[in-house]
Amino acid sequence: MSNAVKRTRATLAAALVWTGILAGLTGCTGGELDLGSKPRSAEDVIRITPENGARRVTADGKLEVKLPSGRLERVRVTRIEDAQPAEIPGRIAVDGLSWRPDPGTRLALAAKYRIDAVALDAHGRRSARHTTFTTLVPEHHFIGYFNPENRSTVGTGMIVSFVFNRRIENRAAVQRAIGIKADPPVEVVGHWFDGQRLDFRPRDYWKPGTKVSVDLRLRDVEGAPGVFGLQSKTTTFTVGRSQISTVDARNHTMEVRRDGKLLATLPITAGARKTTTYNGKMVVSEMFDVTRMNGATVGFRNKKGKSEYDIKDVPHAIRLTTSGTFLHGNYWADPSVFGTKNVSHGCVGLRDAQGGSQDAPAGWFFDRTLIGDVVEVVNSPDRTVDPWNGLSGWNMDWAEWKAGSVLS
Repeated sequence: MSNAVKRTRATLAAALVWTGILAGLTGCTGGELDLGSKPRSAEDVIRITPENGARRVTADGKLEVKLPSGRLERVRVTRIEDAQPAEIPGRIAVDGLSWRPDPGTRLALAAKYRIDAVALDAHGRRSARHTTFTTLVPEHHFIGYFNPENRSTVGTGMIVSFVFNRRIENRAAVQRAIGIKADPPVEVVGHWFDGQRLDFRPRDYWKPGTKVSVDLRLRDVEGAPGVFGLQSKTTTFTVGRSQISTVDARNHTMEVRRDGKLLATLPITAGARKTTTYNGKMVVSEMFDVTRMNGATVGFRNKKGKSEYDIKDVPHAIRLTTSGTFLHGNYWADPSVFGTKNVSHGCVGLRDAQGGSQDAPAGWFFDRTLIGDVVEVVNSPDRTVDPWNGLSGWNMDWAEWKAGSVLS
């Protein structure tokens, strides 16, 4: 199978994932792997129940994190996309091999949960998994999962994105029931990508300091024949400073600008000749101090069907697209590639140390980044990223964006 076919299949699969739940395993990393030790076995995996992307989990459904060996370092289970995100109480067993919630804990219905787990093996090496699942939505009802989180501070490129658990047929009624108000005032317009995803953005990036409220009045709104909304709540977020970073794939650099002024020019490595990096404006949607990257999750398999790479401790990982484009720390490539060569499977790599270093370029950038910051890639031989791939709607002009609204 050609790399082009692999990538097309990966992108199509990612579109389906975004319409449901973001993938827990990340998909891209730098090339020329040399981890200094043999890959750990396939059984050396953080096992999480429910599985990633599970839906219709019941209130008393099994919730567990287990290891076959090693020790869990930390586990966090959080109810997200709610007016008051709450952490599920639980504890790691004395032997370090499992985590379970406190006795009597029940999950909320019509909710989305995220599980973040980090483990250490016998040699002190870290691995991580990040998964999500949703609980049962009562029959004949629909709910919209959305970002950003309530009371968060975000970058100027933030797009408010709704993913509905059921296909919406009465789009006008649903869009009309979602109010996005900004102070200072600015026109905010919704754009439907399909029957289950609705994004909102202004004409241009938000002005720093803008306060935004998201008013959901979906309760009893009929989204499809006999299917009614459940939500009635208001969440808010604040737009922080402006930070826009420009990755020049040809010159192997990234210019970081804060409020229009150049903060730094960092050496990078981008996608190799056969696995190039998308061009275009991408918005930071997730950040992990450490995560696992497995090529098989986005279609990168060798002739034997094995994943082309599987790194369990990628540091300072910043998600740019749903299909697996990250800007992340890279400790395994020769330091000479940064600023001179493109060797990755499509991601943007910054020099880092194993375990992550605050003093390395990746750590420096991670500490200065917000969800909602913009990273724009230029001079790559690849095409422009699709507007639905992550929060990439800024690649549509205003007229095209407004054409995706069902309201006049």
